[in-house]
Amino acid sequence: MPGKKKHFKSPKQKAFTSPGSLFYVGNEVTGPTNIKLIEYNKDSIEQKNIKTISELRQSPNDQKVFWLDVDGVHEPAVIEQVGKKFGLHPLMLEDILNTTQKPKIEFFEDENQIFVVVKAIKLDTVKWEADIEQASFVLGKDFLISFQEKDSLNVFDQIQERLYRENSRTRKNKADYLLYALLDLVVDNYYVILDQLGEKLEDLEDCVMNDPQTKYQQDLYRLKREMSVIRKCIAPLRDIISALIREESTIMDRTTNVFLRDVQDHVIQTIETLDSYREIAENIMSSYHALLSNRMNSVMKTLTVFTVIFMPLTFIAGIYGMNFDNMPELRWPNGYFYTLGFMVVLTIFLWFYFKWKKYI
Repeated sequence: MPGKKKHFKSPKQKAFTSPGSLFYVGNEVTGPTNIKLIEYNKDSIEQKNIKTISELRQSPNDQKVFWLDVDGVHEPAVIEQVGKKFGLHPLMLEDILNTTQKPKIEFFEDENQIFVVVKAIKLDTVKWEADIEQASFVLGKDFLISFQEKDSLNVFDQIQERLYRENSRTRKNKADYLLYALLDLVVDNYYVILDQLGEKLEDLEDCVMNDPQTKYQQDLYRLKREMSVIRKCIAPLRDIISALIREESTIMDRTTNVFLRDVQDHVIQTIETLDSYREIAENIMSSYHALLSNRMNSVMKTLTVFTVIFMPLTFIAGIYGMNFDNMPELRWPNGYFYTLGFMVVLTIFLWFYFKWKKYI
């Protein structure tokens, strides 16, 4: 279907290329890549827009947390420059540029870096399609680099607002806590989607119960498909958070594990809620088919009753409609009225009989 949105994109541009080759794989994005640098500690915060990678110093300030937010991964040359500046592994850069990448976590021990890929999701409540954006994070000692596929979902705006609050907990902690805060924000956004899905399912259930129509069946199929897509984006986060909690590294403070476990609980709850919604959708679909079947049975029962009523009438009319000479009833003066009256009485009798038997 022309113009139909694809959730499952094939990375054709990467076929038969060597590992570490940098190609952008994803939807077409217009406009330049925007880079924002935020440096902060509990006492101060500084933010500036970066026009060229050469403006960045070679190593972050040990006294401040260094957050580089790269908005747009559609320009491989820019991503490559960032990678060279901070010593990012070529395979890491390849995954950043591939927006079809599944959510994952990798530990690069030689570079002392942790690489995380997640999916930020927004639900279009008009078309009921999931708008999925990839977000990648590179965590190092006192620095975090985030890569957004596009900034249409405004994924990190709330975190930036928190950083400008003087008593913000994010300001008081290190880069690993910033990673937690960003992951927590992504997961919290899933709850918004769950609320929207729950309300839609309730509306569909009411509509199906009141007046089952084909369009509701199509809406249910569409909703089930989107829930499957969303679940595939969310499910790997459970293992990602578990890996972060288990990781024993100098760049991961153990005090952050308490907060990560809270995010893990939210992820598990989200997955379980999605599974329950899928079951509800299945039940609504079953109810839809049952109601249609009952409606069809009711129609067939009504037709059967009328057929049974008219069968003896047809039989009588057929007998006296034959053109035989030796039929005494044909010569009765009031034979027509007797026959017609008998047919009326028979019809009334059958009607009340079926009502008594509750067939109609």
